[in-house]
Amino acid sequence: MADQPIRVVHYLNQFFGGVGGEDKADGGLEVRESPVGPGLGLQQALGDRGRIVGTLICGDNYFNSQMAEARAAVLEAIRQYRPDVVVAGPAFKAGRYGLACGEVCKAVIEEVSIPAVTAMFPENPAVSLYHRHIYILPTGDSAATMRQVLPRLMEFAYRLAVGEGIGPAEQEGYIPRGERRLALDELPAAKRAMRMLKAKLSGQAYRTEVPVEISEPAEPAPPVEDLSGATVAIVTTSGLVPQGNPDGFRNMNESRWRMYSIENATILSEGEWEPVHGGYDASFARKNPHVVVPLDVLRQLEAEKVVGQLYPAYVMTVGVGTPVEMCRRMGEEIADELHRANVSAAIFTSN
Repeated sequence: MADQPIRVVHYLNQFFGGVGGEDKADGGLEVRESPVGPGLGLQQALGDRGRIVGTLICGDNYFNSQMAEARAAVLEAIRQYRPDVVVAGPAFKAGRYGLACGEVCKAVIEEVSIPAVTAMFPENPAVSLYHRHIYILPTGDSAATMRQVLPRLMEFAYRLAVGEGIGPAEQEGYIPRGERRLALDELPAAKRAMRMLKAKLSGQAYRTEVPVEISEPAEPAPPVEDLSGATVAIVTTSGLVPQGNPDGFRNMNESRWRMYSIENATILSEGEWEPVHGGYDASFARKNPHVVVPLDVLRQLEAEKVVGQLYPAYVMTVGVGTPVEMCRRMGEEIADELHRANVSAAIFTSN
């Protein structure tokens, strides 16, 4: 393969594809027969080693709201071009764009058996969703780093296309995928372990062979001693909204939350509510909204005086693909709002 020019297909969103900004984010798939936007830089980096035979452009809103349909259209176009590798992005910090790039690469690898690579800011929400499935090169948080990113991205893509072996993340520079590959070392495991232990005990730098992610601890609130006099609220990340999704919630990477009234309601009827969520099978919640917002049971507990009263609105957001910092911000806002309303406790339902 290395002595033959490679064929590359490039995926872009509506902005970098030159179609338009947010006003064009609902646009479907468009196909160009030549490099566009960042693709020009990729082609320059590739030189005579190959060419970008097709550019696929899709609106961010369209891809993320109609993911199955958009993915199928993208894969069909890619099959027609018969590329040796697919490149998506770079997406930088753009959440919806990053999710589309991640999904395109994952689908291409799994369904078309063609290598793929993308690039984005390490804190892009797509990284946590896709880094174990695809190669993601790190970028800065904006397109200001485009000139530095494109040569690295194209070189990595070329190596994938020609079947060159890719080494560990720390050597190659991609975002770690959580893989542990067998490799020979001049020292046996026992001696390596003792070397690390000695370094740790003496305060010297060392690197573990089995890194463990440590999450920030969250101290639970003290229990409510008497629920019979408490005001209880329902908080959910299941994405349940009134039918028609009047506030336009996205099915992932959402940064907003809302309260929807359940005052005087005893049940949530099928057909009046719908889940907007890209991370679970929503058919059960669509048929019976109580599986994510248990209003019926809580009204019964309210009638039995087990709880004092139910807060007249439930709080919702879409809990998938959202960066930790954004989740923390929304959580603090929701807690402040419920505190001001003298809510005693919240029942948190997920999906």
